[in-house]
Amino acid sequence: MKHLRKVLVLSALCFLFLASCSDDDNGTQTMVEPTIAELAILSSDLSTLVQALDRAQLVTTLQGPGPFTVFAPTNAAFDSFLAANNFDSLDDVPTDVLTQVLLNHVVSGENFSDDLTTGYISSLSTAGPNGRNLSLFVSIGSAVSINNAEVSEPNVDASNGVIHIVDEVIGLPTIVDHAVNNPDFSELVGALTANNNTTFTDLLSDTATNFTVFAPVNAAFTTFTNPNSNDIDNILSYHVLSGTAAFSDALMNMYVSTAGTNSDGDALSQYVNTDDGVTINGTSNVAVADVVAINGVVHAVDAVIDLPSVVTFATADPNFSTLVQALTELTPSVDFAGVLSAQDGNGDDPFTVFAPTNDAFAAITVPDEAGLIPVLQHHVLAGINVRSEDLMPNGVTNVLTLEGDILSITLPGTEDNIADVTDGAGNDGIGIIAVDVQANNGVIHVLNTVLLPDTTN
Repeated sequence: MKHLRKVLVLSALCFLFLASCSDDDNGTQTMVEPTIAELAILSSDLSTLVQALDRAQLVTTLQGPGPFTVFAPTNAAFDSFLAANNFDSLDDVPTDVLTQVLLNHVVSGENFSDDLTTGYISSLSTAGPNGRNLSLFVSIGSAVSINNAEVSEPNVDASNGVIHIVDEVIGLPTIVDHAVNNPDFSELVGALTANNNTTFTDLLSDTATNFTVFAPVNAAFTTFTNPNSNDIDNILSYHVLSGTAAFSDALMNMYVSTAGTNSDGDALSQYVNTDDGVTINGTSNVAVADVVAINGVVHAVDAVIDLPSVVTFATADPNFSTLVQALTELTPSVDFAGVLSAQDGNGDDPFTVFAPTNDAFAAITVPDEAGLIPVLQHHVLAGINVRSEDLMPNGVTNVLTLEGDILSITLPGTEDNIADVTDGAGNDGIGIIAVDVQANNGVIHVLNTVLLPDTTN
C-alpha cells in the first residue's frame, strides 16, 4: 500500500504504451489517459473491487465520460467488510446490496483532495428513502476520511475522474452511522448512549422504518440548560419523527408528531416553519438539511428543541400572532403566558386551549382589557387534556371553561369543520379546523371564530 499510487501510475504508463495509443490527424500516435475502471484493473490491490464492479455490472459505468470521484477500497478493506457482515465471499453479497455499496463509493464530478472540504456530499447510491442519494461525510484533517474510511492514497488521476484509495469499505449508513461519523454530533451521541442506553441506537438503526431526526450539534448541547428539568430521554425522543423521512423539499409550515410524549403517552407535536429557512418551534434552526441514510434523513439543528408548552406553539405559529397579542400586551394585568406555561402539576395544567386564528380575531371588535380577559378565559379548559378522540363520537361533548361557561362540541362538524362548537353566548357552528396540537402541558385545537362567553350571568 505504501507505494500503491506510484505502482498505479507506472502501470498506467505501461498500459498507455501498449494499448492506449491513437493516431492524430497527421498519423502521429498520442497517449490516451486510462479510465477509472482501467486503472483499477491494472492494480492487483484493487482486484476485489474490480470483481465486485464486474458482478454488479458497473465496469462500463466507470468507463463512461463521468467525470467521477471514486473512493476505492483495497482488497484488505473488502476482506474486513465481508468478515464483519458474515459473508464468506463476494458471491454471498446480494447483488442489489453490492451495487448500492459500490455506488456509495462514487461521487459525481472530479474532486481532488484539495477540492474536498469538511461536510456532506452525495454519492451515486440511491439506497435512501424514495430512491434518494445517500450522503457521505467528508472530514479534512491530518488525513481525509469519508464516513468510516480513511484515504490512504489520494489523487490517482484518470481520464474520466480521480481515484482516492481508502482503507475500508464505506457501508450503507444508517442514521446512527451518520451521527457517529460526524464529530459535531459527539454530544448528541453521548446523550443517546449515556449509562449504556441502547434504546436510541437500536431504534435509529432499524432499517425497516424511516425516521426524521433533528440532530442538535455540539454547540446546541453546550448552551442547553433544560430549564423545565424535563426528562432528557424524552427530549431526545422529541427530536425524532418516526415512520417518515421528511426531506426539506417536502417541509412547509406544518405541525408534525414526534416520538416524544406527554405524561399520558400522547405524541408531542412540533411546529415547522419554512418562511425563512427551516425553524422548529420558533427557536431551533436547521443548519444542515437532508443528510440521507438508508433509514431516513437527518437535519442538523442549532438548538436543542425543548418539550413544548401550549405557549410555545402560540408564539411559534404566526397564525396566532393576534392571540399572543391579546394574551400579553392587551391584558397586562393577567400573566396568561405564565399561567399557560405551567407543567408537571405546578399550576392548573394540563390545559385544553381553543385557539382562534388571526382571521378569527379580525372578524370581531376586540374589547378592552376588562372585556377581553373573560373572552380569553372562555377558550381554556384547566386541569384536563381533551384530545379529539376524547370527544363523544357522533354526539355532543360539554366542557367547562376557565371562565365558567359551558362549551358544547359536536362531532363531526359541518362543511369543512372537524367539529362544531357552541359557545357560552349561544353562537353555534363555530368551527374547529385543526385538532390535537399536543404540548407537554396540554393540547391546542384551532378555531375559525372567537368564542364569546355569556355576559348575562
